[in-house]
Amino acid sequence: MFRNITPVVQNLLLINIALFVITAFIFPQLSEWFALYYINSQYFKPFQFLTYMFMHADFWHLFGNMFGLLIFGPLLEQFLGPKKLLTLWMVCGVGSGILYSGYTAYNVKSLETKIEVFQDNPDPEYFNRLVLDNRGYFDRAIFDFVDQYSKNPSDQVYIDRANQTLQAILRLKTNVPMVGASGALFGVLIAFAMLFPNTQLFLLFPPMPVKAKYLVLFYSLYTIYNVFVNNPLDNVAHFAHLSGLLIGAILVYRWKKERNSFY
Repeated sequence: MFRNITPVVQNLLLINIALFVITAFIFPQLSEWFALYYINSQYFKPFQFLTYMFMHADFWHLFGNMFGLLIFGPLLEQFLGPKKLLTLWMVCGVGSGILYSGYTAYNVKSLETKIEVFQDNPDPEYFNRLVLDNRGYFDRAIFDFVDQYSKNPSDQVYIDRANQTLQAILRLKTNVPMVGASGALFGVLIAFAMLFPNTQLFLLFPPMPVKAKYLVLFYSLYTIYNVFVNNPLDNVAHFAHLSGLLIGAILVYRWKKERNSFY
């Protein structure tokens, strides 16, 4: 497998690994600058739409994305050509970042509206629902406060603290960055499934063969499910994955209609 590695795949692997080592051991501030923040965050810079896809949260995050590129990338590069594979990777990565930013903006605006509703009519039950919807940001102590607030619904001290808590959630949501090449990788996955749908892949867990189209279909359905469920304890950017799938599918669909443009 390593002997058949192609130039673009090799360069992407080297760049991602090198940047991970630099950010992990030499210049950790780089990951803060290059991660993608919400567009209204004080930390947002336009170049982050490009740079975030070369940053990774930890070794296993990097390993998963690079392993996927190593498995599916070389055959795609041989078939599409290096320029089109690089285009696929970059367009899906940047496009995923842009679409995810829109998704984040929608979620932030939705939370702002809910906070305004609470401020107009402070209610412990409504506050509790907001806490449950965002429980990934809290430890268990918040539920002790919810209990106390429920027993003292008119106490201004509790109302003020509830407001402060909701504003803290809003600040966190606007300043939590996204990193990783998963959007780009999902573009590669859908491209592989569309171009080589019946290629047999052997899974490690469980150890069994499966056709590429079924594997990607499973990942697609799983991603869609997680986008709609929106588990507050899940810190995976599933919408970015879905965006990569959609952008990759559109690119390959166009390329399949223009077969003479492969190079």
